[in-house]
Amino acid sequence: MTTLQNFALGTWRAGTGTGTPLYDAVTGDVVATASSAGLDFKGMLEYARTVGGPRLRAMTFHERARMLKAVATALQARKDAFYEVSYRTGATRADSWIDIDGGFGTFFVYASKGRREFPNEPFYVDGPTEALSKGGTFVGRHVMVPLEGVGVHINAFNFPVWGMMEKLAPCLLAGVPAIVKPATATSFLTEAVFREMIATGLLPEGAVQLVCGSAGDLLDHLTCQDVVAFTGSADTGRKLKAHPAVVANAVRFNMEADSLNCSILGPDALPGTPEFDLFIKEVAKEMTAKAGQKCTAIRRTIVPEGTQEAVLAALKARLEKTVIGDPRRDDVRMGPLASRTQVRDVGAAVARIRQAAEFVYGDLATLDVVGADAEKGAFFPPLLLHCAEPLRTTEAHDVEAFGPVNTVMPYRSLDDAVLIARRGQGSLCGSLFTADPAVAKRVVFGIGPYHGRLLVLDRSSAKESTGHGSPMPHLVHGGPGRAGGGEEMGGKRGVLHYLQRVAVQGSPDVIAAVTNEWTTGARRLETGVHPFRRWFDEIQIGEALVTHRRTVTEADVVNFACLSGDFFYAHMDDIAARASLFERRVAHGYFVLSAAAGLFVDPAPGPVMLNYGLEGLRFTKPVYPGDTIQATVTCKQKVAKEVPADQPPQGVVHWDVEVRNQDGDLCATYTILTLVRRRPTGG
Repeated sequence: MTTLQNFALGTWRAGTGTGTPLYDAVTGDVVATASSAGLDFKGMLEYARTVGGPRLRAMTFHERARMLKAVATALQARKDAFYEVSYRTGATRADSWIDIDGGFGTFFVYASKGRREFPNEPFYVDGPTEALSKGGTFVGRHVMVPLEGVGVHINAFNFPVWGMMEKLAPCLLAGVPAIVKPATATSFLTEAVFREMIATGLLPEGAVQLVCGSAGDLLDHLTCQDVVAFTGSADTGRKLKAHPAVVANAVRFNMEADSLNCSILGPDALPGTPEFDLFIKEVAKEMTAKAGQKCTAIRRTIVPEGTQEAVLAALKARLEKTVIGDPRRDDVRMGPLASRTQVRDVGAAVARIRQAAEFVYGDLATLDVVGADAEKGAFFPPLLLHCAEPLRTTEAHDVEAFGPVNTVMPYRSLDDAVLIARRGQGSLCGSLFTADPAVAKRVVFGIGPYHGRLLVLDRSSAKESTGHGSPMPHLVHGGPGRAGGGEEMGGKRGVLHYLQRVAVQGSPDVIAAVTNEWTTGARRLETGVHPFRRWFDEIQIGEALVTHRRTVTEADVVNFACLSGDFFYAHMDDIAARASLFERRVAHGYFVLSAAAGLFVDPAPGPVMLNYGLEGLRFTKPVYPGDTIQATVTCKQKVAKEVPADQPPQGVVHWDVEVRNQDGDLCATYTILTLVRRRPTGG
């Protein structure tokens, strides 16, 4: 037996007192004790704000992203040791893969998104410049900056690793330090992974702290700059959300609560179809994975009337093959619940559901387990119930048994299926099995307001689908109503939750200086040197080139049509063009684009390596034969690029391009990206 330690104020320290005993879910033995007594929670918050916060905010998004990747890589190398600890929580190897590898994978995803979707800056610019005046001298833009507080993460017992890391990834990427408070029952696994995270030495001092045990008076000391992210029961979440400090300081509170998720069998997915088989497989898997202790697990199985017997028979057949016992054994497919407390709670919930449903599979009185003692461990059998009148009863829609328990309920019409699903009063996840796109559309928009995520599965996507119960870091995890009303992850969205959006108003020059990004109306710089002759490091934001002019001829239009194969009538048919909105023949838009490139490109070899892309192209006014065009190219933004050691140092330059005619009218506008070498060291 070990005594878990807390990581507070930069050091490992045990709590005072005897602590809370933590049990092996398989054997019932005490594996550790946990206590946070004696911790200075106010001091921990101040330490994070004054030590961890400044260090993280001094880093750019790209630097924070590389930090996440390095931490995840180091932890990945140690995962076998974490699997051994995870068995004691009742998780099989497959369950641990979801928790452990899923947690590390979330770090990897956010590391990638941090480098691809955020700037190499410590702040984020949200949206385009907004014109606030007729003359363009007064504009506005939204800038997002890291909050100067702490992310307080209160996690559930069912995912000791993933639960921690899916909250940490967007928080640290945003530049906000965190205090992690895992559920005490399985905190011994969280502590093991957290300890290795600290041992890497990759995180700045004060970036993360750990509390194993009670949160004490931690929430009493929150400020308006702090964020609370909670996962657990709705009752506990509501109490924390109503905490006086949370209310008084308008603390951002993100709640993800357990919910009565559902899966719907489409009216077309009858026995014998691939969708029916997929449905049965998924429902059975969600009942037994993590012993049904997933916040996204299927609790209500909604099937067309007349298919109940086939569904129940197929589910029974699958569940009968489920071997329950010691999760270390290769033949075991379902381990115990996380604790004996859970066994009591799930049993009590089942008793309430039975008031409006009947048992069709499972026996609470007897349970066969392999390699373990059913009385000593926290084992619980898979239970399947049937509710014949789901629109006339409430228990199956109101009571969640957080274990391997599922209630099958029939619907008479698709509208009834939607009504039944909505009676969950807000869910994290719902799924639909159908090969009919029309059915999918009706159900998605019918139950969408009540769900955070919807999986529509058919034979074409099944092979690569991650399944009903797998939240992905790219997409939001959360839901309305009973599910807590919050959102976690969701790619970039999860990071923005830890940033403050500031509307900055001023002149274009001010906005450009604040954002490090040139905007229309700001000053342009002319150096006398063609910008394509300059190294990435030499180019300045706002540096511009005004090109020479070119008069467009009919020969240009004809030659471009022959070269491109674009003989659209507006370019080639004089009579048809006169009847069109152009009123006469017009040059191809892509000819204008190409001609503009010919005006501003310097042909000689130099630091520019290649054209990297083009964004935001708009053709705003036709160019006719006889018009004269001129381009203005301005350095809008610079992004240093991370490259392998065998490639030259380089960066991406975003060039704002305006193409105007002889009257000064804007004909085309876009951003072109070039890959530019950085100056060699010592050059």
